[in-house]
Amino acid sequence: MSDSDVHPPVLVMGVSGSGKSTVGQSVADAITDHGESCVFVDADDLHPVANKEKMRQGIPLTDEDRWPWLDACAERIASVQASGQRCVMANSALKRVYRDRLRASAPDLVIAFLDGSRDLIAERQAHRHHEYMPSSLLDSQFATLERPQADEAAVAVSIEGSVDDTVATILAALSVTSG
Repeated sequence: MSDSDVHPPVLVMGVSGSGKSTVGQSVADAITDHGESCVFVDADDLHPVANKEKMRQGIPLTDEDRWPWLDACAERIASVQASGQRCVMANSALKRVYRDRLRASAPDLVIAFLDGSRDLIAERQAHRHHEYMPSSLLDSQFATLERPQADEAAVAVSIEGSVDDTVATILAALSVTSG
């Protein structure tokens, strides 16, 4: 299978606590269930130890902290796609420049932006434990967030409903965007 036979990679993005990992894994599973070879990658797994430790201490990452991580994410997307499989990646990708960095290796990247209110996400964070991302960083996440623009092949998906509803909305958008 050549790269041109593989559907575009999918970036499931949003602030911490929006459900990127859960939704991303579910999207990848659904794509696989429909017969397409698909790999889910959680970008959190690609953070260097120094970044994880900084966040664990409640210190927001700087752009300089993020560049090597984003490059590792871009390399992973390209590697999965080159293997003939579709990549679905959960990655906060809060700024346009971060998404542009990912698109440098994957120009056909399709974005599913998990969109929810600060109150809803804070409520969800209160009921979960994350290895290194404290809920105290939520405000910095929202301050950094640059919503995807019309030219980014993105769909904003409300997270007000169930995970199944969110996944169904993304899958419907993918059939139009990448069909």
